[in-house]
Amino acid sequence: MKKKWLYGLVVFLATFSFPVSAFAAEGEISSSVLELGLNSLFVFVAAMLVFFMQAGFALLEAGTVRMKNAGHVAGKTVLTLGISILAWWLFGFGFAFGDGNSFLGTTGFLFGGEGDIGSFSVFAEIGVPLNLMFLFQMAFAAVSLAIACGGMAERAKLSVYIVFGIIFVVIIYPIVAHWVWGGGWLGNLGMQDYAGSTVVHLTGATAALAATLLLKPRLGKYNKDGKPNSIPGHNQVLTVLGVIILWIGWFGFNPGSALTPLGDGFFGYVLMTTNLAAAAGAVAALLISWAVMGKSDIPSMLNGVLAALVAITGSCAFVDAWAAVIIGAVAGILTFFTARWFERAGVDDPIYAFSVHGIAGVWGAISTGLFAAPRLVETTGVGAPGLFYGGGFGQLGVQLLGVIGTFAFVLVLSFLILGGMKWLMGLRVTEEEETMGLDISEHGTYGYPEQMNLLNKNGVSAD
Repeated sequence: MKKKWLYGLVVFLATFSFPVSAFAAEGEISSSVLELGLNSLFVFVAAMLVFFMQAGFALLEAGTVRMKNAGHVAGKTVLTLGISILAWWLFGFGFAFGDGNSFLGTTGFLFGGEGDIGSFSVFAEIGVPLNLMFLFQMAFAAVSLAIACGGMAERAKLSVYIVFGIIFVVIIYPIVAHWVWGGGWLGNLGMQDYAGSTVVHLTGATAALAATLLLKPRLGKYNKDGKPNSIPGHNQVLTVLGVIILWIGWFGFNPGSALTPLGDGFFGYVLMTTNLAAAAGAVAALLISWAVMGKSDIPSMLNGVLAALVAITGSCAFVDAWAAVIIGAVAGILTFFTARWFERAGVDDPIYAFSVHGIAGVWGAISTGLFAAPRLVETTGVGAPGLFYGGGFGQLGVQLLGVIGTFAFVLVLSFLILGGMKWLMGLRVTEEEETMGLDISEHGTYGYPEQMNLLNKNGVSAD
């Protein structure tokens, strides 16, 4: 009975994805159509998992900020998602994956569906409908923008998210994606970035760093002597739920990048390395916080999970299981120390976007240059074995070049764009608006109206 339901679902999906003429004359489904239908279903489910990561970001970020800004931060997630979809359709998809040169694509703008397949040679042989690839890759772009906007929390104008979000998804993210995945110069050099440690996470985190530096710290974050004050989030339970949702969403992010459940089931191996790394990151970050602070810190553990997932995103298909554990553990520890260092250096990053997604993204890119196993390199057909497997420094050099090139490009371009916006329209709300909270100043209502009205009535600060 279960098989009949599965076959029926595949037939239904294949009917809408492929011409009726693809079916055999005697009414049976050809093996090629069945394969394409299964691939389509697989990619669709993976895309939905990545898409649902926006719910994780909304909970994580809303729980990390103060109550007076929670509704604004959560609602901003929906706004940036809408911007991502439209901007990706207009120009982003074409710049990222359209035919062009080694720097960017020059075809496929205002994406019109399967009829545009001639503009996307990079997808010609993958065995998945172009419409689904548009959806899948759009979800990746939306994740990168969510990361970029995270560093602006609690002080940026809503208009900044709109303007910068459009530019980011139209220009910044697509160019880096083209370099690695769209037939660009880094892909031609053999850079290994299976699901986006560099393309998605380092790109978004570097833009977040530029925004954080230009916006300056939140009011009350630092004393006159430069010593940072703790500004805890209002709901740790929300942040935990957000991380769990993101962890599950990563099962679409990484295994989904295999684009097929068939063959030797390689997506299952990618799922295993992803899960191992995340677990190692959680445990390592909690233990290091306990050793350094004398108490086991839950936010540090949560950041450790995310950092490990970021690091393994690029290397999940290239490294052995034991290496995935090391990569995840190192990512969790790195994020703990770098988050503290940036905070002491005067960088007020409310959700630790650059530590979690930037530093861990760099480590994830470098890790394949060290740990890429020959058998897995042969399976993926990308790049060369890592240094620890006798591959020399060649692949490590390519990975470092990709990291440096991406960081420099995104940082400079983000500074120019955000700097121009700061001069023309301003980036930050007024001190009065920041003090009262962005929920009420930007939207006229609180995310927690009963609690906030009670606090205001009693003259209690929401800070």
